[in-house]
Amino acid sequence: MTMSRRDVLQAGLAAGCTLAVGPLALGRTREPMRLLILGGTGFLGPWLTHSALARGHKVTLFNRGRTEARRRELHNPVEIPEGVEVLTGNRDPKRTADDWKPAEQRDPASPKGMAQLESGQWDAVIDTSGYYPRLVKASAALLATRAKHYQFISSVSVYKDTSKPGGDETSPVGTIPDPTVEQMGQQFENYGPLKALCEQEVSAAFEGRAALVRPGFIVGPGDTSGRFTYWPVRAARGGEMLAPGTPEDPIQIVDVRDLAEWCIVLAENRTAGTFDALGPVTPLKWGAVLEECVKVGAAGTKLTWVPVDFVEKQGLVPGGDLPIWVPPVGDSAGFHQRKPARAVKAGLKFRASEETVRATLEWYRSLDSKTPMNKLGGLSAEREEAVLKAWAGGKAPVGG
Repeated sequence: MTMSRRDVLQAGLAAGCTLAVGPLALGRTREPMRLLILGGTGFLGPWLTHSALARGHKVTLFNRGRTEARRRELHNPVEIPEGVEVLTGNRDPKRTADDWKPAEQRDPASPKGMAQLESGQWDAVIDTSGYYPRLVKASAALLATRAKHYQFISSVSVYKDTSKPGGDETSPVGTIPDPTVEQMGQQFENYGPLKALCEQEVSAAFEGRAALVRPGFIVGPGDTSGRFTYWPVRAARGGEMLAPGTPEDPIQIVDVRDLAEWCIVLAENRTAGTFDALGPVTPLKWGAVLEECVKVGAAGTKLTWVPVDFVEKQGLVPGGDLPIWVPPVGDSAGFHQRKPARAVKAGLKFRASEETVRATLEWYRSLDSKTPMNKLGGLSAEREEAVLKAWAGGKAPVGG
């Protein structure tokens, strides 16, 4: 099965990630807030928790407990911080908290649906685990009278057209023939439209009280998808490194720590609206990011720039085999060139990309050798070498 560039981007943005490390040094700026996080144990979730606790807020997590169990199994050192309330249940009102376990291991008394949320009250909800409109509708309807603000973590994959630079939150979103489908599709073609439908359910239940946050690629320490992580780790290996495209290609990302801090501020202020969460404000160039990877890796790595047409003739897929990078051509010309003005006005700030590169590499190097969570996206050393040899020798393209 061949995946198009857009399919790869959908799958990449949909990829779930786990693990985050270290509290954030932020001072409390408002009265303590009661915050409910739906999910909360993946990549963004732990950073939200640390950020909220550092600002003096009380945090409740609601999830099935599956990610936490998997974390222990994979020797992941991160634990839920003290002082965090954990409620178990299921986003699906028809299912129980431990439905993911083998039938013989399920507890008949396991909480069903969202029963544990039926008696609580929260100042804000941050939904990090909503993918299907039926389930998001159930949570939003239940919490509409129990929370003052609902923040839904969506995705820039909601947009129907990424062929033109300069898109913003007013751009049309994608649709799906069957809005009741609860599968992402073989090539994740349903991911964006389903997220858009989830947004609609949140807006209907929390009219004027909802924030729809649409991140692009979330990167930084704790990102075990291996996408952005591939580049600083590869640069630190040394030798000749394949650099796809041109140094002037645009790139938009958001550091998970910046996103988490900002989401907490949105919740504190009960800011409503729709926001594309990606940047930085000053356009970032792909060449600058790779040069930062080389600098931080400190291995004397040499970048060899290979144009997009040759890359694709080699059977490599931008955004997949070469993660994060998307050439500004064709139907992806505007993918890394959206306008973040609305989010910036609402307080989103971006740290220097070099700091993100450095923190990501340090985090990766800190992983326990026992855990398979340190997987990397991108090319194998052998595949990269073959493409570089073909480029240097002007050979006929080799198949994917």
